[in-house]
Amino acid sequence: MRHHPPSPCTSICRIDPASKWCEGCRRTLTEIADWPMLTATEKRAVLSSLPQRIAAA
Repeated sequence: MRHHPPSPCTSICRIDPASKWCEGCRRTLTEIADWPMLTATEKRAVLSSLPQRIAAA
């Protein structure tokens, strides 16, 4: 089994109305809700998109 990366949650759970991203971790509501069911590869894909989202914020 592949190692699952930890959730990027920062416990700052507010969705920005413009971007639709969480202000803490920059995930979408769907990504947050689906996180427990995602494969390790899918989680890494979400995590790899976060730096661009943080830079865009």
